[in-house]
Amino acid sequence: MRKGLFYGLLFTSPAIIGFIIFTLGPMIASMVLSFTDYSVFKDQTSFIGFDNYKTLFSGEDEFFYKSLGVTFYFVALRVPAVILLSFFIALLLNMNVKGRAIFRTIIYLPSIVPAVASAMIWMWLLNPDLGLVNSVLRWFHLPESDWLYSEQSVIPSVVLTTLWGIGGTVIIFLAGLSGIPRQYYEAIEVDGGGWYSKLRHITIPMVSPTIFFNTIMTIIGSIQVFNEAYILTQGGPNNKSLFYVFYLWRTGFRDTEMGYASALAWVLFIIILFFTFIVFRTSKSWVYYEGEGRT
Repeated sequence: MRKGLFYGLLFTSPAIIGFIIFTLGPMIASMVLSFTDYSVFKDQTSFIGFDNYKTLFSGEDEFFYKSLGVTFYFVALRVPAVILLSFFIALLLNMNVKGRAIFRTIIYLPSIVPAVASAMIWMWLLNPDLGLVNSVLRWFHLPESDWLYSEQSVIPSVVLTTLWGIGGTVIIFLAGLSGIPRQYYEAIEVDGGGWYSKLRHITIPMVSPTIFFNTIMTIIGSIQVFNEAYILTQGGPNNKSLFYVFYLWRTGFRDTEMGYASALAWVLFIIILFFTFIVFRTSKSWVYYEGEGRT
């Protein structure tokens, strides 16, 4: 028994050491720094207790609540869009049609395009004057938009750019759909049920664990959105796309206020933990596992 434990720890030691050095260690350091006024260019660092957190929640920092509002708005738009669109595409790609493998490859390819290259493409597509999207709208005599350059449309536009890379979510949905036994659908057909009965009574309940997983991962990824703000908008116009993680980065690496940025990071951790907990708690009423009834 001890020999097995020794070899188990030996073979897992690279992962354990890496976690301690690159994850646990920085997390502890960040927690300690969140109670200080540490700045990269300051000669001395003082312990200030909960002052950073008081500044955050008291409203002294005008950008804290603004960045939270922008991020929650983005999450509220993106999460349903990603889940519904990727699930619909997965249903189409799960059909037994000719060239299915090619269509699956086409859907997945954008998700492996580097973030910077993808963002540059979207910056050109959504350019109000020279972009392809407005050119097409103009050709059809439809209303045009300023997209990323308008306070009203910047968040929906950023959501649109993120839908480009939902291939990974689609693949996970496909894996869940492929695990549904065919005889369940045959039983529905014998009873005279159509596509809606199959979708409601078989597909959605059987794939609900996959929906649950994708929902959690999409929420976490949406709260942590950064690349789009950094590359596409830089928080503009007028801070209307000032996402929380972009504000955290700006505070820590542009303004070099590492102590305050660490406090922002821990608030972010609590927010993600809270939303994950809510999804887990509510999942008991709609997530079904094979061999189990509704909880």
